Amino acid sequence: MSPADLLALFLHCLMLSLLAIGGAIATVPDLQRFVVVEHGWVSVADFNASIALAQAAPGPNLLFVAVVGFNAAGLLGALVAMSGMLLPSTVLTLAVTRWGMRRRDTRGVKAFVAGMAPITLGLLASTGWLLAAPVSHQPVAWLLIAGTVLLMWRTRLSPLWALGAGALAGAAGWV
Repeated sequence: MSPADLLALFLHCLMLSLLAIGGAIATVPDLQRFVVVEHGWVSVADFNASIALAQAAPGPNLLFVAVVGFNAAGLLGALVAMSGMLLPSTVLTLAVTRWGMRRRDTRGVKAFVAGMAPITLGLLASTGWLLAAPVSHQPVAWLLIAGTVLLMWRTRLSPLWALGAGALAGAAGWV
């Protein structure tokens, strides 16, 4: 990647960080559009594998940004993508948290918090839809997705069990 491409990746991650509602995972659809569709720096398969690998690893779900950056431009790409994603959100979070803690009982802050819930759910649903697209033609995949959603919604089981079931289904050739 050229320095201009690295700058574009940094600026795009910077923008996504400021617009991410619901955490970094909610940025997946637009990051995929940017690095796969618009620039072709990463293939669809590598992009999805980057997310799966980062989600399987211990640590914050933000790690997928570093893996996507690494797949696009090596170690420098990982550093650029993570810096772009972390810098504005860290500064903004510190400032807003201090401001919000002093005003948490006001009507405006309570309304804002209540209004963010449906937006967050919508962004997470669009991320799931995008990640399921490669296997959407397989009925077994839809059964696994529905079962996973139901299991996570109705129980307190660790998501690692669902991840393990998906890995077994993939290894068995069902998906």
